[in-house]
Amino acid sequence: MWLPARSLSPLSRHRPSGGRGILTGRRCCRHYKKETLPSPEGPVPPTSTTEIRQYLRAQGVPFHDGYSCLHAPSIFVEEKQELRHSYSLFIDKTTGRFVCTASLAEGSWQDFQASVELRHTGMTVGGLQETEAQRTQADEDARHIWERALPLWELLDEQETREAKARFGLSSVSDVTLKRFGVRYLRTVQALVFPWFSPRGTSLKGLKLLKVERQGETTHYVENTLPRPSAYHNLFGLPLIGRRDTELVLTGREVDTLVLHQMTGLPTLALPRGISCLPPALLPYLEQFKRITLWLGEDLRSWEAAKLFARKLNPKRCSLVQPSDQQLCPLEAFARGMNLTKILRSALPAGHKSIISFRQLREEVFGELVNVEQVAGVKWARFPELNRLLKGHRKGELTVFTGPTGSGKTTFISEHALDLCMQGVNTLWGSFEINNVRLAKIMLTQFAMGRLEEQLEKFDEWADKFEDLPLYFMTFHGHQNIKTVIDTMRHAVYMYDISHVVIDNLQFMMGQEQLTVDRLAVQDYIVGAFRKFATDNNCHVTLVIHPRKEDEERELQTASIFGSAKASQEADNVLILQDRKLVTGPGKRYLQVSKNRFDGDVGIFPLEFNKTSLTFSAPIKNKVKLKKVKDDNEAPLKKAPAGAGGAAKKQRSQSPNTASAPGAAPDGLNKS
Repeated sequence: MWLPARSLSPLSRHRPSGGRGILTGRRCCRHYKKETLPSPEGPVPPTSTTEIRQYLRAQGVPFHDGYSCLHAPSIFVEEKQELRHSYSLFIDKTTGRFVCTASLAEGSWQDFQASVELRHTGMTVGGLQETEAQRTQADEDARHIWERALPLWELLDEQETREAKARFGLSSVSDVTLKRFGVRYLRTVQALVFPWFSPRGTSLKGLKLLKVERQGETTHYVENTLPRPSAYHNLFGLPLIGRRDTELVLTGREVDTLVLHQMTGLPTLALPRGISCLPPALLPYLEQFKRITLWLGEDLRSWEAAKLFARKLNPKRCSLVQPSDQQLCPLEAFARGMNLTKILRSALPAGHKSIISFRQLREEVFGELVNVEQVAGVKWARFPELNRLLKGHRKGELTVFTGPTGSGKTTFISEHALDLCMQGVNTLWGSFEINNVRLAKIMLTQFAMGRLEEQLEKFDEWADKFEDLPLYFMTFHGHQNIKTVIDTMRHAVYMYDISHVVIDNLQFMMGQEQLTVDRLAVQDYIVGAFRKFATDNNCHVTLVIHPRKEDEERELQTASIFGSAKASQEADNVLILQDRKLVTGPGKRYLQVSKNRFDGDVGIFPLEFNKTSLTFSAPIKNKVKLKKVKDDNEAPLKKAPAGAGGAAKKQRSQSPNTASAPGAAPDGLNKS
């Protein structure tokens, strides 16, 4: 723990300097509620841009179109004050949420409607504006730390000042720049303190502490925000923006903002959570800019995030700095003496035409060839064998997962998704078969790697850590209309920058209604809808599908997936949880990758289920050598291992062309 005594308990997640190290923390308490995505069939119906426009016209509220919001005069300030601020009310075109930048009032579309209608009666809706009574303990902690921190340009010891700047790569950043942005230094933990001021710069709303940890040549940035990350909506440098500024540079780190502003003089802001998320609540503060350049980092994850954020901001006004050897992150480019202004001028427009030439794609293709590991996707920490086959978890793909009834499909896929979520992959769960409380209990047990029922005193500690994961749940259960589900998924991608959606499972979502309808045709339509969603939104979709009813002694194959062949055809990856209870003894399971569109590698590896922690990830001491398998048509049948006897022969005779070469499967398992 490196925060002062009154600060919050940290939970650190480290990443190399190419990514974003995040340190989150708070007091051990339960009053925070994890946000779930509301069901559109509930009491709050979705709102379209057309409905918003019609309502404003009917109420006589003037407005005009912005890039991502509708602009209107604010009803939360006096008319004279509104004239000074000029259309300070912003209504999000996608969600209907509003923000008044003059009064800081904000709320849902339903809140706005209530305020408009009560205004005609001379009444106002209370609770929309921030009041002193609503300040949390995190605000008190932030003010306490801010008071203890010293201005970085006014440290008593000049040697200490030089060492502090050098630690963060800011040796050449002038005191004028540091003073302009209000950067402070907390001696007790050797951390920079970046303030979050209100847009008018009148009050402290929070802060971020940044610490550097070096391991050899690798640099880790460790962050801690007050309030907690999900409520930290700071645009670092916002109070310095003038009303006439029309050009902006968006960065992923505060240190990048400092060097960019000093070297170019351009208005520069830093996103609160780097490349992981661009909260829609910040969009109104970016409406005034006619041109926005996103320079988020030097790796492919930063490049993907920049393209995703440009879609929210309107691609027509966005330009992206593409990572390359000559276009690193701003701080690194600054340290190497590169011309930052020249790099900004070389930024590519985000909005491409429908047809482009290879010349426009050339640098992006080269970047993928140079960064093979990053192109392969996010690696699993608990399933190293899965990394060797699939190489990683990539956006925009569709994974179909199947396994026998009772084999543990939900338990495995929850750990599979949790592994990625712990590494910063924003995840949305759609559990149509089991309720969210039970699913969350399973995932929390897997996260803590033990039964919390037997150690309830540790529940708050683990629950606090689990709550800070970028994990969300859909509130659907049982049969749902596919359009409603897709709309909710699209809303989650917009609001929370979701990059992985898990649907468990397809048949249960379809329900038992309308038995006269061709269920196979309905399933094909749903699979096609998920495939299109994954491609259009650059979001990975994992779809759990039950297998056909087959002989329990036979291994499942790709053709065993229930329905027509469309599911396996549309899928980029097909994973099968094999359960060989009748062949190798009770509880013996292994995972088979039977399709891998990325590079074609398929194969199997054993799984060992731990009932205490509900995990399938094998202990390190039982690590087995991965067995890769050739394509179905090329896989030769191998001799049965000694002692396999009739069971192995029976396997070969019943499944002659499986991707996992049935004769080889028991062989691979016996080695473990």
